[in-house]
Amino acid sequence: MTLNRRAALSLTLGAAALAATPARAATPPVYAVRGIALGGTDTVAYFTESRPIAGKAAHSADWNGATWHFASAENRDTFLADPTAFAPQYGGYCAWAVSRGYTASTVPEAWEIVDGKLYRNFSLGVRSRWRRDIPGNIAKGDANWPGVLA
Repeated sequence: MTLNRRAALSLTLGAAALAATPARAATPPVYAVRGIALGGTDTVAYFTESRPIAGKAAHSADWNGATWHFASAENRDTFLADPTAFAPQYGGYCAWAVSRGYTASTVPEAWEIVDGKLYRNFSLGVRSRWRRDIPGNIAKGDANWPGVLA
């Protein structure tokens, strides 16, 4: 089989374009909006105030590839003393989505603490679905995490 000049040039240009295309980046380990974990919500407040509270850049800390904002220096210091105790499961991605094998964003209002661990969901409606089988959804999510980041 012989190639004409046009076909050979097309193959060469196509190969060069593929080589120049960056590999698909893995999903970051923490759900972050412009590098800010959880869109700036103070993760410690879920445990201490039983509600989402907006954090402040003045009380921030870097952990696990993202910047975390806290409502107070005390909350920041509490987090830094044991980040895994306060960081949400599945990096703050939607617990329902992770249980189904993918990632999705979350909203501050759709949350739940189960056995001392924080889970967030895409919306209040999705959280309602997730609540129908919390133990089953957590088991599925744990089995899928962190593989869904690839």
